Amino acid sequence: MIKEMKPLSLAEAQKIVGALKDEGEVDERNKEIKGFLKKFLKIDIKEAEALKKDLEELKLMKLKEAHIVKIIDVMPEDSSDLSKILSDISLDEDEVTKVLEVVKKHK
Repeated sequence: MIKEMKPLSLAEAQKIVGALKDEGEVDERNKEIKGFLKKFLKIDIKEAEALKKDLEELKLMKLKEAHIVKIIDVMPEDSSDLSKILSDISLDEDEVTKVLEVVKKHK
């Protein structure tokens, strides 16, 4: 049963999957998911939560929760990377700079 639908970063997904282990629900699929997350995860959960908070504090109207999750997962290094992630919105130069500064702070 689906209780809630919201975008999750890979770090948040890892935290949830890790909790399943403690409940004795580990199976082959969970092992595959853990392997995938370990392969692509760029920052730990504490750093991801801090980055999410800092990005939300920018209060950019165009930047939705799904965009923030994408930024956390990819950790863009320049405006080109950021524009590829946020292909459905356009940020002005000042907004791009602010986002990239926050990301750089959490690398």
